[in-house]
Amino acid sequence: MIDNKKSLKLKVTIFIIILLLIDQILKIYVKTNFLLGEKVCLIGNWFCLYFVENAGMAYGLQWGGVIGKYILTIFRIAAATVILWYLIKSFNKSHHKLFYYSLAFIFAGAVGNIIDSMFYGLIFSESGVFGFDTQPAHFVPFGQGYAPFMQG
Repeated sequence: MIDNKKSLKLKVTIFIIILLLIDQILKIYVKTNFLLGEKVCLIGNWFCLYFVENAGMAYGLQWGGVIGKYILTIFRIAAATVILWYLIKSFNKSHHKLFYYSLAFIFAGAVGNIIDSMFYGLIFSESGVFGFDTQPAHFVPFGQGYAPFMQG
């Protein structure tokens, strides 16, 4: 039983790492190849990539300006920490495998958003807007991007 739990922990950990890699690779690809508002459909109108940037939280809600963004990032870090703690504690109980993988999706999404918020403003130029004579964002020397640390 212990070997099964260790095996499941390893599989879930690898799953989280793979999700984070896919998340970041896709986000970097879109950020450096799409203009804001640009849409590319991959499977008819059923599966499309549409480039939007959310400077706030759910549904683009913002509050508190720069200080609010810092508070939001700190909250995201705290929430991800609680999710990870709960995931680790959950291995001591018997749950269906899908339970662990569901938490892994939530945790990886939270960490992906933390990475975006903390670092993207430091490493990318500002994104161009679709329909105007602009270019997609590009990598810039660290710290010379469109926003300071935790403001991306």
